[in-house]
Amino acid sequence: MEIITVEQLKQILQHAGPKANIYIEPINKTLEEFDILTPYRIAAFLSQIGHESGNLIYTSELASGSAYDSRKDLGNTLPEAIQIASQHGSTPGRWWKGHGLIQITGYYNHKACGEALNLDLLNEPKLLTEPLHAARSAGWFWKVNNLNKWADLGDIDGVSDKVNRGRKTSQFGDANGFKDRLHIYTRAIVVLC
Repeated sequence: MEIITVEQLKQILQHAGPKANIYIEPINKTLEEFDILTPYRIAAFLSQIGHESGNLIYTSELASGSAYDSRKDLGNTLPEAIQIASQHGSTPGRWWKGHGLIQITGYYNHKACGEALNLDLLNEPKLLTEPLHAARSAGWFWKVNNLNKWADLGDIDGVSDKVNRGRKTSQFGDANGFKDRLHIYTRAIVVLC
């Protein structure tokens, strides 16, 4: 099912270049699977994956991930997380650094995403760098965080807060990269409406 065209995707994510051709089918499948079907939902979704992936260029976080090694909230300090990462010659933060179009991060998130998508992301987190899995992981994150709720309200700040901060904050525009997220969202609304 074609929900958006490759031409629309290229207009919205203007720096995607040939990656738009690679990602159009996985993105359309994800939009359908996770009920991201209205112009506001699609615009909000594309604004987040566009920012988080640098216009579909990066599906693995650029930083080493070592800053996440001591993050209890991500599950990276659990004995089993340390053991699995060690078996792969890594540390938990480095092993489960951000992956996919929305940057699934940490032991807990890779575990939950893997269970939902039927992928072994504890031992193979880089599966989320493959186009279909990268897109579907973003759709999974979207669904479990009920981001359609914020998108339906036209609240790009709320969507951005949930993606970047993990919760809605009281300050407008405080998510990292908010100006870029807003710029992509605004362009997407024009293209899709």
